[in-house]
Amino acid sequence: MSDSPTERFDAVVAAPFGALGVRTRGEAIAELAFLPPGTPPRAASNAVAERAANALGAYLADADTRFDLPLEPQGTAFQRRVWDAISRIPPGETRTYGELAREIGSVPRAVGQACGANALPVVVPCHRVVAAGGVGGFAHSTEGFLLTVKRWLLVHESKRTPSRG
Repeated sequence: MSDSPTERFDAVVAAPFGALGVRTRGEAIAELAFLPPGTPPRAASNAVAERAANALGAYLADADTRFDLPLEPQGTAFQRRVWDAISRIPPGETRTYGELAREIGSVPRAVGQACGANALPVVVPCHRVVAAGGVGGFAHSTEGFLLTVKRWLLVHESKRTPSRG
């Protein structure tokens, strides 16, 4: 058995902040994980992971990239409601936990917990949900590597090309 942390992923995509690990289950994406700097890339081990790796690579190069990937249904009914609302936030825009909570008839803390439970970050862009007074947390973290990732994603999307209508 390998002791490499990348072995648990079906692909690992290099990213400016480190890497993105892709785990598949059957014909769907089951998990995306932020991996620290120095994590080596890993070629896709199946067609679904290859499709995800290509889509993530395209997004990292161009924040206007839209995702059309098969995702494994996860979470409670409430979490899915939060994630659906998050998925409607356009690239380059943010919503506060409170705004999102009002939109779905909930409270900010519950929205934050659902954001932190999101197993498909970037594709379900929970980084676009911020605190009223700043960037807020990310993946149940309030400091360190994951906050660096959230800040990078927000800056990346703020530099996107205006609508190409």
